[in-house]
Amino acid sequence: MTITIRAALGPDVVAIDALLRASFPRADEADLVRRLCIDGDMVLVLVAVDEEAGDLAGMVAFSRMQADAGGKEIAAVALAPVAVAAAYRRQGVAEALIHAGIERLEAERVVLCFVLGEPGFYERFGFHADYAKNFTSPYAGEQLLALPVQGGLMPCGVRGEARHASAFARLAAE
Repeated sequence: MTITIRAALGPDVVAIDALLRASFPRADEADLVRRLCIDGDMVLVLVAVDEEAGDLAGMVAFSRMQADAGGKEIAAVALAPVAVAAAYRRQGVAEALIHAGIERLEAERVVLCFVLGEPGFYERFGFHADYAKNFTSPYAGEQLLALPVQGGLMPCGVRGEARHASAFARLAAE
C-alpha cells in the first residue's frame, strides 16, 4: 500500500463527502466542511490517497479562525474534521495527515491551531489545553486544545479570544 498525501482537488469533493458521512454517526461533519467551503473559511484540506487502489484513505481540514492574543490579531486555524476510511484505520493515516497539515500551516505562517478533541490523541502532535485555556471561546474546556505552530512562539500565559468560523456555531445550534 502506497499512501500519498496531497491537497484536495475538485474531483475529490464527492469522495470526501462520502468519507465524512461514512465515518461519523451523523452528517454534521460533512455539512460543516461544505459550509466552511461555501463561506470561504476553509484554509486547507489534505487527502490521503491509496495510489495502488485509487481509494481515498482519509482527509483533514483546517479552517480560518479569528483570534487575538494580548490584543493583537494572530493567524489561527481550527483543525476539524479528520476522518479515515475504515479499511485504513490504525495504520497511521490520521497521524500522517495531521503532521502534513501542521507542516503546511508552518509554511503559511499560521501562529496557532486549535482543535476540539480527545487530549490523549492530539497531545502527541503538541496540542495542549494549556495553550487554549487563556482564550475565551464558546468551546472552552478540557477538550479545547491548541498548538503553537511557529516553533512554540506563543507563550502559555498570553490571554486572548478565539472565534471559530460561523459554520461551527450553526453546527452546534442544530
